[in-house]
Amino acid sequence: MKAVILAAGYGTRLLRDVAADRSGRFAHLAGTAKPLLPVGRCALISHWIHALSASGSVDGICVVTNALYQAAFEDWAAQFSNVEILSDQTRSNDERLGAVACLQLAVKHFNIEDDVIVIGGDTLFKEDFCLSRVKERFSDLQAKCDDSCLVLSYQCKDEETHKYGILEVDEDLRVLCIKEKPLPSETKSRRACPCFYMFSKNTLVLLDNFLEEKKKAPIEEKDAPGNFLSWLISRKPVYIHQISGRFDVGNLPSYVECDLYVRERLHDLASYMV
Repeated sequence: MKAVILAAGYGTRLLRDVAADRSGRFAHLAGTAKPLLPVGRCALISHWIHALSASGSVDGICVVTNALYQAAFEDWAAQFSNVEILSDQTRSNDERLGAVACLQLAVKHFNIEDDVIVIGGDTLFKEDFCLSRVKERFSDLQAKCDDSCLVLSYQCKDEETHKYGILEVDEDLRVLCIKEKPLPSETKSRRACPCFYMFSKNTLVLLDNFLEEKKKAPIEEKDAPGNFLSWLISRKPVYIHQISGRFDVGNLPSYVECDLYVRERLHDLASYMV
Protein backbone atom coordinates (compact mmCIF):
# COMPACT_ATOMS: atom_id res chain seq x y z
CA MET A 1 0.00 0.00 0.00
CA LYS A 2 1.14 3.54 -0.81
CA ALA A 3 0.23 6.86 0.79
CA VAL A 4 -0.41 10.05 -1.14
CA ILE A 5 -0.59 13.23 0.94
CA LEU A 6 -2.29 16.10 -0.84
CA ALA A 7 -0.41 19.32 -0.06
CA ALA A 8 -0.69 21.47 -3.19
CA GLY A 9 -3.13 24.03 -1.78
CA TYR A 10 -2.21 27.66 -1.23
CA GLY A 11 -3.85 28.26 2.15
CA THR A 12 -5.35 31.58 1.12
CA ARG A 13 -7.74 31.86 4.08
CA LEU A 14 -5.00 31.18 6.61
CA LEU A 15 -2.63 33.61 4.94
CA ARG A 16 -5.30 36.32 5.11
CA ASP A 17 -5.90 35.60 8.79
CA VAL A 18 -2.20 35.77 9.63
CA ALA A 19 -1.80 39.04 7.73
CA ALA A 20 -4.82 40.54 9.52
CA ASP A 21 -3.77 39.44 13.01
CA ARG A 22 -2.53 42.39 15.03
CA SER A 23 -1.17 40.49 18.01
CA GLY A 24 2.06 39.52 16.26
CA ARG A 25 1.84 36.03 17.78
CA PHE A 26 1.51 34.34 14.40
CA ALA A 27 3.78 36.47 12.21
CA HIS A 28 6.24 33.55 11.96
CA LEU A 29 3.58 31.53 10.09
CA ALA A 30 3.46 33.93 7.13
CA GLY A 31 4.45 32.21 3.90
CA THR A 32 4.32 28.70 5.40
CA ALA A 33 2.37 25.95 3.63
CA LYS A 34 -0.37 24.60 5.90
CA PRO A 35 1.05 21.05 6.15
CA LEU A 36 4.37 22.53 7.31
CA LEU A 37 2.84 24.62 10.12
CA PRO A 38 4.25 23.74 13.54
CA VAL A 39 1.74 21.63 15.48
CA GLY A 40 3.12 20.59 18.82
CA ARG A 41 6.79 19.78 18.44
CA CYS A 42 6.88 19.21 14.69
CA ALA A 43 5.22 20.13 11.40
CA LEU A 44 1.59 19.05 11.03
CA ILE A 45 2.46 16.67 8.19
CA SER A 46 5.24 15.05 10.25
CA HIS A 47 2.61 13.52 12.53
CA TRP A 48 1.35 11.62 9.47
CA ILE A 49 4.83 10.45 8.46
CA HIS A 50 5.41 9.14 11.96
CA ALA A 51 2.06 7.33 12.11
CA LEU A 52 2.38 5.83 8.63
CA SER A 53 5.94 4.65 9.36
CA ALA A 54 5.39 3.40 12.92
CA SER A 55 2.26 1.46 11.96
CA GLY A 56 3.93 -0.20 8.99
CA SER A 57 0.86 0.65 6.96
CA VAL A 58 2.62 1.66 3.74
CA ASP A 59 5.83 1.03 1.84
CA GLY A 60 6.03 4.44 0.22
CA ILE A 61 4.84 8.00 0.89
CA CYS A 62 4.37 10.67 -1.76
CA VAL A 63 3.60 14.30 -0.97
CA VAL A 64 2.11 16.33 -3.83
CA THR A 65 2.80 20.05 -3.46
CA ASN A 66 3.14 23.02 -5.81
CA ALA A 67 6.10 24.85 -7.32
CA LEU A 68 5.75 27.72 -4.83
CA TYR A 69 6.34 25.49 -1.81
CA GLN A 70 8.36 22.69 -3.43
CA ALA A 71 11.73 23.75 -2.00
CA ALA A 72 10.30 24.06 1.51
CA PHE A 73 8.81 20.55 1.29
CA GLU A 74 12.05 19.12 -0.06
CA ASP A 75 13.98 20.67 2.83
CA TRP A 76 11.47 19.22 5.30
CA ALA A 77 11.50 15.77 3.66
CA ALA A 78 15.29 15.47 3.90
CA GLN A 79 14.85 14.07 7.44
CA PHE A 80 12.86 11.08 6.14
CA SER A 81 14.05 8.20 3.98
CA ASN A 82 10.59 7.10 2.82
CA VAL A 83 9.09 10.39 1.57
CA GLU A 84 9.13 11.64 -2.02
CA ILE A 85 8.05 15.11 -3.10
CA LEU A 86 6.17 15.78 -6.34
CA SER A 87 5.26 19.26 -7.60
CA ASP A 88 2.16 19.96 -9.67
CA GLN A 89 4.16 22.82 -11.25
CA THR A 90 1.59 25.50 -10.38
CA ARG A 91 2.56 28.76 -8.66
CA SER A 92 -0.77 30.34 -7.68
CA ASN A 93 -4.22 29.43 -6.41
CA ASP A 94 -5.73 30.39 -9.76
CA GLU A 95 -3.50 27.85 -11.53
CA ARG A 96 -4.19 24.97 -9.13
CA LEU A 97 -4.98 21.58 -10.66
CA GLY A 98 -7.32 20.41 -7.91
CA ALA A 99 -6.94 17.56 -5.45
CA VAL A 100 -8.22 14.80 -7.75
CA ALA A 101 -5.84 15.81 -10.55
CA CYS A 102 -2.98 15.89 -8.01
CA LEU A 103 -3.84 12.34 -6.95
CA GLN A 104 -3.89 11.26 -10.58
CA LEU A 105 -0.52 12.99 -11.10
CA ALA A 106 1.03 10.99 -8.26
CA VAL A 107 -0.46 7.70 -9.47
CA LYS A 108 0.97 8.23 -12.96
CA HIS A 109 4.32 9.74 -11.95
CA PHE A 110 5.14 6.93 -9.50
CA ASN A 111 3.35 4.25 -11.54
CA ILE A 112 1.28 3.26 -8.52
CA GLU A 113 -0.48 -0.07 -9.01
CA ASP A 114 -1.29 -0.69 -5.36
CA ASP A 115 -3.97 0.23 -2.86
CA VAL A 116 -3.61 3.86 -1.79
CA ILE A 117 -4.24 5.90 1.34
CA VAL A 118 -5.12 9.47 0.38
CA ILE A 119 -4.65 12.05 3.14
CA GLY A 120 -5.38 15.76 3.24
CA GLY A 121 -2.14 17.44 4.22
CA ASP A 122 -3.91 20.01 6.40
CA THR A 123 -5.89 17.43 8.41
CA LEU A 124 -5.26 15.68 11.72
CA PHE A 125 -7.54 13.50 13.84
CA LYS A 126 -8.34 13.12 17.49
CA GLU A 127 -6.55 10.56 19.61
CA ASP A 128 -9.06 7.74 19.13
CA PHE A 129 -8.05 7.50 15.45
CA CYS A 130 -5.79 4.49 14.93
CA LEU A 131 -4.24 3.90 11.53
CA SER A 132 -3.63 0.22 12.28
CA ARG A 133 -7.30 -0.37 13.09
CA VAL A 134 -8.43 1.48 9.98
CA LYS A 135 -6.14 -0.61 7.81
CA GLU A 136 -7.41 -3.79 9.50
CA ARG A 137 -10.98 -2.77 8.64
CA PHE A 138 -9.91 -2.10 5.04
CA SER A 139 -8.24 -5.53 4.83
CA ASP A 140 -11.43 -7.21 6.11
CA LEU A 141 -13.47 -5.45 3.42
CA GLN A 142 -10.92 -6.36 0.76
CA ALA A 143 -11.08 -10.02 1.76
CA LYS A 144 -14.79 -9.99 0.87
CA CYS A 145 -14.49 -7.81 -2.25
CA ASP A 146 -11.22 -6.43 -3.58
CA ASP A 147 -13.00 -3.43 -5.09
CA SER A 148 -13.94 -2.16 -1.64
CA CYS A 149 -12.85 1.29 -0.48
CA LEU A 150 -12.96 2.83 2.99
CA VAL A 151 -13.52 6.39 4.19
CA LEU A 152 -13.85 7.97 7.63
CA SER A 153 -16.83 9.68 9.19
CA TYR A 154 -17.57 11.53 12.40
CA GLN A 155 -20.69 13.09 13.88
CA CYS A 156 -21.01 16.80 13.23
CA LYS A 157 -23.50 19.22 14.79
CA ASP A 158 -26.76 20.22 13.12
CA GLU A 159 -25.44 23.69 12.40
CA GLU A 160 -22.31 22.28 10.74
CA THR A 161 -23.84 20.17 7.97
CA HIS A 162 -23.64 23.07 5.51
CA LYS A 163 -19.84 23.06 5.86
CA TYR A 164 -19.16 19.43 4.90
CA GLY A 165 -19.92 16.53 2.65
CA ILE A 166 -22.41 14.41 4.60
CA LEU A 167 -22.53 10.63 4.13
CA GLU A 168 -25.71 8.58 4.14
CA VAL A 169 -25.07 4.87 4.82
CA ASP A 170 -26.98 1.59 5.10
CA GLU A 171 -27.05 -0.90 7.99
CA ASP A 172 -23.74 -2.41 6.81
CA LEU A 173 -22.10 1.05 6.89
CA ARG A 174 -21.85 1.11 3.12
CA VAL A 175 -22.12 4.61 1.68
CA LEU A 176 -25.33 5.20 -0.26
CA CYS A 177 -24.75 8.81 -1.19
CA ILE A 178 -22.99 12.02 -0.26
CA LYS A 179 -24.91 15.23 0.28
CA GLU A 180 -22.61 18.17 -0.44
CA LYS A 181 -23.01 20.84 2.28
CA PRO A 182 -26.71 20.19 2.89
CA LEU A 183 -28.99 22.09 5.23
CA PRO A 184 -29.89 20.11 8.39
CA SER A 185 -33.42 19.69 7.01
CA GLU A 186 -32.12 18.07 3.81
CA THR A 187 -30.65 14.95 5.45
CA LYS A 188 -31.08 12.98 8.66
CA SER A 189 -27.41 12.06 8.63
CA ARG A 190 -24.74 13.97 10.54
CA ARG A 191 -21.84 11.88 9.25
CA ALA A 192 -19.19 14.30 8.03
CA CYS A 193 -16.43 12.91 5.80
CA PRO A 194 -12.84 14.17 6.21
CA CYS A 195 -10.13 13.93 3.56
CA PHE A 196 -8.83 10.43 4.35
CA TYR A 197 -9.60 7.62 1.93
CA MET A 198 -8.37 4.09 1.39
CA PHE A 199 -8.83 3.35 -2.31
CA SER A 200 -8.44 -0.12 -3.77
CA LYS A 201 -5.96 -0.42 -6.61
CA ASN A 202 -8.91 -1.22 -8.90
CA THR A 203 -10.26 2.26 -8.22
CA LEU A 204 -7.24 4.17 -9.47
CA VAL A 205 -8.01 3.62 -13.16
CA LEU A 206 -11.28 5.47 -12.61
CA LEU A 207 -9.45 8.72 -11.87
CA ASP A 208 -8.91 9.13 -15.62
CA ASN A 209 -12.60 8.54 -16.32
CA PHE A 210 -13.71 11.05 -13.71
CA LEU A 211 -11.34 13.78 -14.88
CA GLU A 212 -12.25 13.17 -18.52
CA GLU A 213 -15.92 13.64 -17.65
CA LYS A 214 -15.06 16.81 -15.71
CA LYS A 215 -12.50 18.30 -18.10
CA LYS A 216 -14.74 21.25 -18.99
CA ALA A 217 -16.16 21.64 -15.49
CA PRO A 218 -15.18 24.47 -13.10
CA ILE A 219 -12.11 23.79 -10.95
CA GLU A 220 -14.35 23.45 -7.86
CA GLU A 221 -15.77 20.21 -9.28
CA LYS A 222 -12.28 18.75 -9.62
CA ASP A 223 -10.66 20.27 -6.55
CA ALA A 224 -12.54 18.71 -3.64
CA PRO A 225 -11.72 14.97 -3.46
CA GLY A 226 -15.23 14.42 -2.09
CA ASN A 227 -16.53 15.06 -5.61
CA PHE A 228 -14.62 12.02 -6.85
CA LEU A 229 -15.90 10.02 -3.90
CA SER A 230 -19.48 11.01 -4.69
CA TRP A 231 -18.96 9.89 -8.29
CA LEU A 232 -17.29 6.66 -7.15
CA ILE A 233 -19.95 5.27 -4.82
CA SER A 234 -22.23 4.18 -7.66
CA ARG A 235 -19.31 2.30 -9.24
CA LYS A 236 -17.42 0.70 -6.33
CA PRO A 237 -18.43 -0.34 -2.80
CA VAL A 238 -17.40 2.34 -0.29
CA TYR A 239 -17.72 1.82 3.46
CA ILE A 240 -17.13 4.00 6.51
CA HIS A 241 -14.99 3.72 9.63
CA GLN A 242 -16.22 5.92 12.45
CA ILE A 243 -13.99 8.29 14.43
CA SER A 244 -14.72 10.99 17.01
CA GLY A 245 -13.49 14.05 15.15
CA ARG A 246 -10.88 15.85 13.08
CA PHE A 247 -8.90 19.05 12.79
CA ASP A 248 -9.10 20.71 9.39
CA VAL A 249 -6.63 23.59 9.41
CA GLY A 250 -8.26 26.11 7.10
CA ASN A 251 -7.99 29.36 9.03
CA LEU A 252 -6.17 30.76 12.04
CA PRO A 253 -8.70 29.71 14.73
CA SER A 254 -8.69 26.12 13.46
CA TYR A 255 -4.88 26.11 13.47
CA VAL A 256 -4.76 27.38 17.07
CA GLU A 257 -7.28 24.72 18.13
CA CYS A 258 -5.28 21.93 16.47
CA ASP A 259 -1.95 23.07 17.92
CA LEU A 260 -3.44 23.39 21.41
CA TYR A 261 -4.92 19.89 21.21
CA VAL A 262 -1.59 18.31 20.27
CA ARG A 263 0.37 20.32 22.84
CA GLU A 264 -1.93 19.96 25.83
CA ARG A 265 -4.52 17.22 25.36
CA LEU A 266 -2.71 14.28 23.77
CA HIS A 267 -2.01 11.55 26.29
CA ASP A 268 0.68 9.74 24.27
CA LEU A 269 2.36 11.58 21.42
CA ALA A 270 4.50 8.55 20.53
CA SER A 271 1.46 6.44 19.66
CA TYR A 272 -0.63 9.29 18.17
CA MET A 273 -2.61 8.04 15.14
CA VAL A 274 -0.46 4.89 14.92
